[in-house]
Amino acid sequence: MPALHTDEFDVVVVGGGTAGAVVASRLSADPGVRVCLVEGGPSDVGDDRVLQLRNWLNLLETEYDYDYPTVEQPRGNSHIRHSRARVLGGCSSHNTMISFVPPPGDFADWVAAGATGWSWDEMQTYWQRLAVQIQPVAAKDRNPLTEAFVASCHTALGVPVHEDFNTKPFADGTGFFPVAYYPETGVRSSSSVAYLHPYLDRPNLTVLTETWASRLDVDGDRVTGVRVTRDGHEEVVRGAEYVLCAGAIDTPRLLLLSGIGPATDLRDLGIEVALDVPGVGEHLLDHPESLILWESTRPIPPQSAMDSDAGLFVRRDTGDERPDLMFHLYQLAFTVNTKRLGYDVPEHGFGMTPNIPRPRSVGRLWLTSADPSVKPALDFGYFTDPDGYDEQTIVDGLRIAREVAATEPFKSWIAREIAPGPHLQTDEELSAYGRRLLTRCITRRARAGWVRSAMIWRSSTGVAAARCTT
Repeated sequence: MPALHTDEFDVVVVGGGTAGAVVASRLSADPGVRVCLVEGGPSDVGDDRVLQLRNWLNLLETEYDYDYPTVEQPRGNSHIRHSRARVLGGCSSHNTMISFVPPPGDFADWVAAGATGWSWDEMQTYWQRLAVQIQPVAAKDRNPLTEAFVASCHTALGVPVHEDFNTKPFADGTGFFPVAYYPETGVRSSSSVAYLHPYLDRPNLTVLTETWASRLDVDGDRVTGVRVTRDGHEEVVRGAEYVLCAGAIDTPRLLLLSGIGPATDLRDLGIEVALDVPGVGEHLLDHPESLILWESTRPIPPQSAMDSDAGLFVRRDTGDERPDLMFHLYQLAFTVNTKRLGYDVPEHGFGMTPNIPRPRSVGRLWLTSADPSVKPALDFGYFTDPDGYDEQTIVDGLRIAREVAATEPFKSWIAREIAPGPHLQTDEELSAYGRRLLTRCITRRARAGWVRSAMIWRSSTGVAAARCTT
């Protein structure tokens, strides 16, 4: 790869994922702005393994996945793997593409935390500008199992059935998920498909794939370049400004490797301190979810958008206008964790996964080596919130799932409950099971202490950190 000098680019965007693809596309829409997008993984152009939405599960723990482990979780599942996409489009090229407009209360929380300009009303214009195609799961992709699930959620819990969850804010409900995809082809409407594919021929847009950023060069109070590796060779990509869009794990990782972070920790690893910022790597959040697994009375119908087409939202706190429990119905049997605990593996199975929209347990990430090839340590601190909110939410979720399972017509699809199993009934038993069966929802958030707004932090170094949770 030839050396790229300072005067070649106005903006270097590090990370071609959910946020980075959008940023690069928007900036390069101005022909006077020269943009370079640096992505560590391959292109998704013409790659049906990535583009076909229903193949998402087969991308995990492959060459398209950075596949991060977690440190020991005393109150959670220490075997959990965290999928982070290694491909253009990032996790929008890697996940199920379920796409919700966040509730107004979430934006109010952001504004209260100091994110000026991110209120519900102020964001309305931006929803209209989204280039991705989002719609409820198409009729041709709905099957009798998912239709029975929606009907039983409505009957058992009294929640409304939503034809489109994105029409207006809701407190609870059930229905088919809004999904970013093209039903006629099954192709995902990812950030790369929507924001990059149509514009790859722009003369002012350079997209470097299989190009991994390992460090920022810092000179005094300015970033002067991004160290990247491509085809086994290290080069420097230079620009007037830099936007970091490497995600909730790799953005803080890159900053730490560049000497931007807690000074004591950096010095202990022999990393020269460029900027002492104690908050880098702190406040790592995840949306933990557990699983209730059933054996089916019959084969699972084949039609589906991505095998998790329908869901349920429940509000336990009537003083809030937002759901505090979310469930996916997975039309397949997730048995990796249940098998490890000795549960049967059904020939035909499906499950519900209760997860926590606003978890209270907080973790952190840190480097264990100055070597950029060594993965960081991740500690999500699962179920460590002092008031036990996360733990009780999972227990409540398992109980609610059983209510739905006991209600026709969904009940007729269930031959037996495999996990946790009917012998587990008390809160203590369900909590122990739910925490051991912990899996991860798709979203990650790194609410680092140095971030001064919901998405962007700017400093005198010429760096902006843009984060999009997906």
